[in-house]
Amino acid sequence: MTNNTAALQTKANPQQLEAILATDGPVLIIAGPGSGKTFTLVERIVYLITQKDIAPESLFVVTFTDKAARELTTRISNRLVELSIKFNLNDMYLGTFHSICLRLLEDFREFTRLKRSFTLFDQFDQQYFLYQHIKDFRELPDAKLVIGNDQSGRWAQSESLLKWLNKVAEEALDLPTLEAAPDIEVRVLATCFRKYQELLHEHNSLDFSGIQYEALQLLEKRPEVLAHLREKFSYLMVDEYQDTNTIQERILLLLAGERCNLCVVGDDDQGLYRFRGATIRNILEFPALFDEGQCKRATLTVNYRSHPDIIRFYNEWMREQTWDDGTRVFRFAKQIVPREDDFPDMPTAVRLAASDGKGETTNWHAEVLAFLNGLKASGKLSDWNQVAFLFRSVKNDKVVALARFLESEGVPVFSPRSNMFFEREEIRLMIGALIFLFPQFPKVRAWTEGVHLDIWDYYDQLCFKPFTDELRKPENKSLLDWARPLAKHHAVLTQNTDYAFSGLFYQLLQFPLFSCFLSEEAVQGVDKGRAARNLGTFSKLLTKFEYLHFVSVLNPEWLEKNIRDLFNQFLRFLVDGGIGEYEDESEYAPKGCVSFLTIHQSKGLEFPVVVCGSLEAVPRKQHTALDELLEDAGYLSKPRFEPRNHIKNFDFWRLFYTAFSRAQNLLVLAAQERQGRGLGKSPSRYFEHLFYELPSWRTVDLSALTFEAVKQINLKREYSFTSHINVFESCAEQYRFFKELEFNPIRAGAQLFGTLVHQTIEDIHKAVLRGEEATVNPEQIQSWMTINYQYLSKRERQYLAPQTLKAVEQHILGYYEREKGNWDRIKEAEVEISLVKDQYILKGSVDLIRGEHDTVEVIDFKSEKKPDMEKDRERLRQYQHQLEVYAHLVEERTGQKVGRMHLYYTGEDGGNPYVSFTKDDRAIGKTIARFDDIVERIERQDYQIVARPAKLCQSCDMRAYCDNKNWKFRKDP
Repeated sequence: MTNNTAALQTKANPQQLEAILATDGPVLIIAGPGSGKTFTLVERIVYLITQKDIAPESLFVVTFTDKAARELTTRISNRLVELSIKFNLNDMYLGTFHSICLRLLEDFREFTRLKRSFTLFDQFDQQYFLYQHIKDFRELPDAKLVIGNDQSGRWAQSESLLKWLNKVAEEALDLPTLEAAPDIEVRVLATCFRKYQELLHEHNSLDFSGIQYEALQLLEKRPEVLAHLREKFSYLMVDEYQDTNTIQERILLLLAGERCNLCVVGDDDQGLYRFRGATIRNILEFPALFDEGQCKRATLTVNYRSHPDIIRFYNEWMREQTWDDGTRVFRFAKQIVPREDDFPDMPTAVRLAASDGKGETTNWHAEVLAFLNGLKASGKLSDWNQVAFLFRSVKNDKVVALARFLESEGVPVFSPRSNMFFEREEIRLMIGALIFLFPQFPKVRAWTEGVHLDIWDYYDQLCFKPFTDELRKPENKSLLDWARPLAKHHAVLTQNTDYAFSGLFYQLLQFPLFSCFLSEEAVQGVDKGRAARNLGTFSKLLTKFEYLHFVSVLNPEWLEKNIRDLFNQFLRFLVDGGIGEYEDESEYAPKGCVSFLTIHQSKGLEFPVVVCGSLEAVPRKQHTALDELLEDAGYLSKPRFEPRNHIKNFDFWRLFYTAFSRAQNLLVLAAQERQGRGLGKSPSRYFEHLFYELPSWRTVDLSALTFEAVKQINLKREYSFTSHINVFESCAEQYRFFKELEFNPIRAGAQLFGTLVHQTIEDIHKAVLRGEEATVNPEQIQSWMTINYQYLSKRERQYLAPQTLKAVEQHILGYYEREKGNWDRIKEAEVEISLVKDQYILKGSVDLIRGEHDTVEVIDFKSEKKPDMEKDRERLRQYQHQLEVYAHLVEERTGQKVGRMHLYYTGEDGGNPYVSFTKDDRAIGKTIARFDDIVERIERQDYQIVARPAKLCQSCDMRAYCDNKNWKFRKDP
């Protein structure tokens, strides 16, 4: 027995140890709630690295959410640093399925349909793209069978189309088979998908579900890529396997190959994502993919989270359901047991109930408040964030009404997905202000005789009126004096302005009506600066609108159309679709607030007190007639697994099992009681039996309980040199807005000139590294540059004058002419590197590593003329510090000695384009210590600056806000 195994035995229980040591071949780990799943995964990875000599970069580790990926990254990096194991985090394939597949597409882009600078759509982008092109689909024969009738409207049609296109992608359905189908609905679906792929190709775009579809195409159609990846990845691990879909299983099995060192972890009882294409069969049938006895299985059943009475309750809940159809069983048999500990001998699964008269909620609201006050009065609750309310949906009117009631009674509520973004005061006032600035608004909205959109009532009553009411107040006189003449100007606009809607937004932030939401005090308040972050989100929406509708300035010819598109379409659809508010990944339960979350949101989390609502719910069908047709006619890659008439019940039980098992110390089932039958009854018949067997919370001595503090995740944040360290050093206030509060700068596009130079030089390096240096010549370089410019300018909606393009070409060809004799010295290009520190992860990207034997040089390209060595001394010193750390990281990662570091100025046409530095090991420690200080300031939200950086201010979107801020120092003249 090794020392490491002996140490493991003291930390891991026998079930966990079995899972950690089962390394080779297929492994299935069934991990019940609170059973130490993440600990087991982390220790299994550490065991592979330390005991099996597996290089960290040959591991492929997939998690379900970005938050889970960050937690896993933090815990793995902490353990490896603790064990003094050298590794480069950037070389590890660790993340969500989508992030890893996207990385594969970027690494092997030349083997895919994607071109340089492709656009990645989120779900709203995708639906809005379909909405803008719905005419192309309407023109397809029999399209209404998939998108619905024209009477339903373009937005509803795009929503329906979105669902079916994603279904084809996520199920990896075979397009030729669909096109040859006898069923007309299926053939139409294939035609729509083909048209959609053409549009994506034309616009060099990729949507979220298409990431995996394209990755599968890459692996299936490019055997050389698959062979390379199989060689690279020794071991694959997948978390939350019960929520994987067909395409993900196919990708994993392809990558695993014949070695099949594939470990999947999950809990079939917590499968929640069928509506996104997930299939529970992946985990239930996993052992059957292999020869009898080949798949090792470990089951983690010791719950380290919950009081035994809570565990008893949810075990009983699962026993209420029949999990077989007489021939097959659709659940792994398991009995969750509590950890060995001293627990208070009392019931900790209780009910909270109140009945009301018809249409009233008075008693119900009062009872919920009484319970919360009872918790507070017990003296055992230290913070409201120890309490989480879980619902099927937080957008439900009754849930929103309860949240508003509690807030009115002094109980703050954190409910980021309750669709309240457009109800927030700061958003309504901002929309009202934009309406005020365009007096033609009433005219442009009356677009069709007799048509009335509900959104107009929202604009009139909740946005425009409150804003004009504010304008009448003396404290807003400066705003009125600014806005009134501007509105008159817009009403009779005769020539282009030098701003668009987003420019007006940033101007409005200078006035107290909006700047009050942005102060340091407001941002550090109990709601985590929700208002400031909402305004940051609104800035993104405006810049996205301007991008999608080609609006760069206000143009008198197009102004009325732009206003109509913004208010009648873009914002209207966002209001209807709902938009989430800010969520802090590292603090899922903000201090000072009770949480209102969906059950899906709560997955993977735990709370001392869980109040589970939505007990009026009943099982409901989630599939349509077209789903059934695709399934029954054999178009899916596998036949149906669970009996169709059982599916809604299975999913219902799994959903509430997940909710009940989030509770640590107290589980409360809460129902606003209503008698009756069917959908009107609460609790519904599915809960009634267990609900009334529970004691009332009023009979339980809450002071006898101990409530844990909410678990601190302590995620390490990632900081890059250029995007974080340099920005903060240049202007901490700018960092606060654009990095911390996530405002979107108007000029967010790439600096086209520099990016074009970088991309084309990268093409040269990549060709050399592929062994194709013989193809690198001026004609080929010109071709690369033309293609790069074509896609980059199309994405950024920015264009360069002919003489500027000629200058770009001169930069690149100048580099080629100088360096073409040194191609054999190129080692690596565009190298992502990282340094894992105790409190954070420092990331950077090295443009080029070249050298001979064991000595290398680090090069960073600058697409400008060489600076004056004296005048720009400070900036050059900053670059030197950056290169020093890059050099240090390269040595740590490769073991090669870095001799020199260079800045290469591509715009230098006469003399030496290099500015070179000798690596100084003594200076590196000081540089990293300085970075530590900067990160420490960022993390404690210290954004004080001594003086405004005048050069930066000239082009900063926040300058009007800063001009009017009460600075603690003299303003610049």
